[in-house]
Amino acid sequence: MDYKTSGVDIQKGRAFVEYIKTLSPNIGGFNGMMEIPSGYEKPVLVSGADGVGTKINICRIADDYTTIGQDLVAMCVNDVICSGAKPLYFLDYISTKTLDANVSDIVYGIVEGCKIAQMDLLGGETAEHYRATDYDLAGFCTGIVEAFDVVDGRLIKPGDKVIGIESSGLHSNGFSLINKLMFMWDRRDGIDEYKDFFDLHPIEEVLTPTTIYAPLVQLLLDEVPILGMSHITGGGLPENLPRCLPEGLTVDVDYSAWERPEIFKNIAKHGNVSEEEMRNVFNLGIGFCLVVPPDVVADAQGLIADTPFGMRSWVIGEVE
Repeated sequence: MDYKTSGVDIQKGRAFVEYIKTLSPNIGGFNGMMEIPSGYEKPVLVSGADGVGTKINICRIADDYTTIGQDLVAMCVNDVICSGAKPLYFLDYISTKTLDANVSDIVYGIVEGCKIAQMDLLGGETAEHYRATDYDLAGFCTGIVEAFDVVDGRLIKPGDKVIGIESSGLHSNGFSLINKLMFMWDRRDGIDEYKDFFDLHPIEEVLTPTTIYAPLVQLLLDEVPILGMSHITGGGLPENLPRCLPEGLTVDVDYSAWERPEIFKNIAKHGNVSEEEMRNVFNLGIGFCLVVPPDVVADAQGLIADTPFGMRSWVIGEVE
């Protein structure tokens, strides 16, 4: 018996590393290194780790793993930038039964996500697990910010406004519910019939990758005062928005302030999901939030709309 018959192909692993080197020149050593950029007086490093959850199941159904890597980058980067940090580098961990074309597609998506976030892919780990039944992904991001520029919510006060920036759809949360919903019975007109969720929304829409807000946030930080930021992931607005607020302050979110994307309406309708549950599981069309003084709302929304990113935004609440 040898390692290959046990499920690990060393030659294929070496070839895979050579392929990754064509995508990112930093790959190949035992570790990744980066100098702290010059020009910082009191640099603070900010790190985050995350995964993509059961959205990976949709990739398997669609036989399309080209965008899930961007989801992985986005889930990490969007957390790190909430402190005002500029992303520096990213590392990944991929667990798989065997190195195949899907793993190459995953890494390709990671590289594309790093390009959007304007940071380097320094390295990672691709582990072949003989008994693995699916792929598992994790990512790790580090950013940098001046100590005196850290956005930590301390300056937020009553009367400040919350701007919600549109999501690209589901992002990478709530997919355990969606996986169940895909094969539910739907009663319509008094007749039970099988309803595939993809009859309502093409699988390409369900797989739309998570928006990476890093370039937009960097531009906004240079132009307007931002007092707090929140990445809207699992737990929705009720759980994530308060994380950027000082103790004793709250925001009563106006859920009528924006048009909820159709995909969320259909999840609620065909899955018989309550409004409270929808708010506590999904982003409902708001992927990232800014807390700003009232007098800069117009400027901030103008930048969000008029930059190359061209995103929509709404004032969704006021700090109380």
